[in-house]
Amino acid sequence: MRRIFLLLAIVLTVAAPSLAAVSIESCAVDGKPLYGKVQVVNAFADYKVQIVKSFPDLKVQRVKSFPDACGKWEFVTVFPDFKIQYVESFPDFKVEFVESFPGQP
Repeated sequence: MRRIFLLLAIVLTVAAPSLAAVSIESCAVDGKPLYGKVQVVNAFADYKVQIVKSFPDLKVQRVKSFPDACGKWEFVTVFPDFKIQYVESFPDFKVEFVESFPGQP
C-alpha cells in the first residue's frame, strides 16, 4: 500500500509541470513573442486566454498599428501572428487590457 502511494506521488510530481499553464518568460511562450497581430477564434487557438481585472500574467494594450512591443496587440481577421480563444476557466495565461504600460506586470 505504501508503494502505491509513493508511486502515485512520483507520478504526480513528474506530471504536475505539464498540467500547468504556459510560462511567460521575456514576453514569449516557447519562443513565440506575445505581441503582434492577433486573431480571436472559437477553436484551434494557439493560446486560451482569460480576461481579468487583477493579477494578470500579461497586460495588453490594443493598438491600431505597430504592435512591436511586449503586450501590444493589433486585432486582425486574417494573417495573424498568433490566435487566441477567450475562456472562463483553465486558461493558458490571464490578460488585463490596459490603456498604457503594456507588458509583464
